[in-house]
Amino acid sequence: MKKIELSDERRGALVAHLQSLFASSFDENLSDFRAGEILDLMLRTLGPTVYNQAVADVRAHLQVKLDDLDGEVHIGED
Repeated sequence: MKKIELSDERRGALVAHLQSLFASSFDENLSDFRAGEILDLMLRTLGPTVYNQAVADVRAHLQVKLDDLDGEVHIGED
C-alpha cells in the first residue's frame, strides 16, 4: 500500500485538532512539529487498518447491491 498523503490544508487542520485536543484534555501544548509527528505515527500505525476496513465495508456494500441487481433486472423466461 502506498503512503497516505494529506493535502497541506487537511494536514494543518488535523495538526490543529491534535493541538486543541492535547490542550483541553491533557493541559499540554504541542508544537506544530510534535503534533505533526503524532499525526504521522497515527497514519503509519492506524492508516492501513482503517483503509482495509473501509475497503471491506465498500466491498460488502457493493456485493449487496450486486446481489439485489439480479432480482431487479432479471426477466423470467416462459
